[in-house]
This record gives sequence, structure tokens and C-alpha cells, in this order.
Amino acid sequence: MPSAIVRPAYVGQPAPARYEGPDAQDAETVERMRVAGRIAAQALAETARHIEPGVTTDALDAVAHAFLCDHGAYPSTLGYRGFPKSLCTSVNEVICHGIPDSTVLREGDIVNLDITAFVGGVHGDTNATYLVGGPESVDEESRLLVERTREALDRAIRAVRPGRRLNVIGRVIESYAKRFGYGVVRDFTGHGVHTAFHSGLIVPHYDDPGADTVLVPGMTFTIEPMLNLGTHEWEMWDDEWTVVTRDGRRSAQFEHTLVVTEGGAEVLTLP
Repeated sequence: MPSAIVRPAYVGQPAPARYEGPDAQDAETVERMRVAGRIAAQALAETARHIEPGVTTDALDAVAHAFLCDHGAYPSTLGYRGFPKSLCTSVNEVICHGIPDSTVLREGDIVNLDITAFVGGVHGDTNATYLVGGPESVDEESRLLVERTREALDRAIRAVRPGRRLNVIGRVIESYAKRFGYGVVRDFTGHGVHTAFHSGLIVPHYDDPGADTVLVPGMTFTIEPMLNLGTHEWEMWDDEWTVVTRDGRRSAQFEHTLVVTEGGAEVLTLP
């Protein structure tokens, strides 16, 4: 890691300090988040260009790490609560937080890349799921799962409006996913993000009556639905990071960081 790149305060610490600030950010902070979000989105696109049968998830980690460093950004996952790599790579039945390693991608796999850039004192967090070998290589059930998970995210973003309660997001996602019999992961959620990687604001992807925070302009958070072909229930590997579906069936995820505006929402993680 180049010495000139500013690290988040949590690097080298067992856990980040508790965030005590507001959920809504001022215009200057949001502008810095646009920069971080754009770099994260560009890093995601560049890393995805290297997805092909035979590549390892470690090789993808190296691409993401180099891109972020070259653009003056720190990979937020690196050192966060001890996470050892610069992005998460979640393959097939892995729901989230897969650690890059010597795993070789095979034709017909699906793989999620989750990248967060820290620059200017703020984070931009995004992820997407890709088809290894292209659409013709992946079975239709998996291809549709990926397409519909992206659509679930898009619908949820369109539902964001000032004055609505936070659980409108999960209501939209869950009602759409139920049309296809998909499991909707409940225990891993979207979150507040800005100067803090995870602020403490929880964004459920199911209709949770307790998620009654009223949306106001300036609030910044992620929406990142995880939909499964089977059960929403999960298990965690001994590495204490990798989360997999309990039934071994495939899972897909998409994520954007956004800010609530006067008229709806602006996505901050666009290239």
C-alpha cells in the first residue's frame, strides 16, 4: 500500500470506533462521496473485465487493489475487523464476504465482486454479480436469479423518497423476490455509509416493521439485496467471514451507495 494513501482509522484496530453522527450528510460530504463512489464503480468495472474461466479470485483481488491504489483510494475492506483482502469475491453458493484465494473460476459459475473505496475521508461501496463465461455458459435458473436480483435493487432505489419509512426498501425487494420463490437474506443488510464504513443504520431487504426510520434528504446508505434460489438460511465458514447458503444453492447480490434527494435518490456508485 503506497504510504501517501490515507488509511481509515480502523486499520490496525480490532474494530472501528462507534459512529455517533447523523444519518444525513451535508452537501460537501456527499460531493466527496461522489468521488469515492465513482472510483469504486470504476474499480468494479475494471476488475470485472478480468473475470473468465481459469482466473483465480486472488488475481481479481490484485486487479482491484492496484486500481484503487492507482487512483489514490484505500480498499475499505482491507483490515476492516481483520478482513485480509481488498475486495470480497463470493462464488455460487457464497452469499457474501467471500475471501479471495486460490479458488479458480469455472465456466458456468456466478461470482459477486464487492468493492469499497475510501478516499477524501469517505467510503463508496458497490457490488455486482457476474456470469463466468458469459450468459450462454450459465444455466437459465442462475442467469435469471442474477437478472432479477439486479432488478430488485433497481426497484428498491426507485422506491426511495423523503418522508417514506426505511422499510419500504425491504417491502419492495421481498415482494418482488417472492414472485419467483427466492429466498431473501435477512441477517445481512444494507447499511449507512459516509465517513463511517458502516454507520449503524441498518437497511433490511425484507419488510421489517421495526425499520421505521423516516427517510430525509442527505441520508446516505447502501441497498444490497441478496437473493437465493433456495432458503435464506445460511452458515458461516471457520474463517468467520464467508457466508454460504445452508442448502448449497446459488445466491446473487447487487449493491449501490445512494443519497436521498428532495425528489427520490441519487446513486453515488456510478462510473
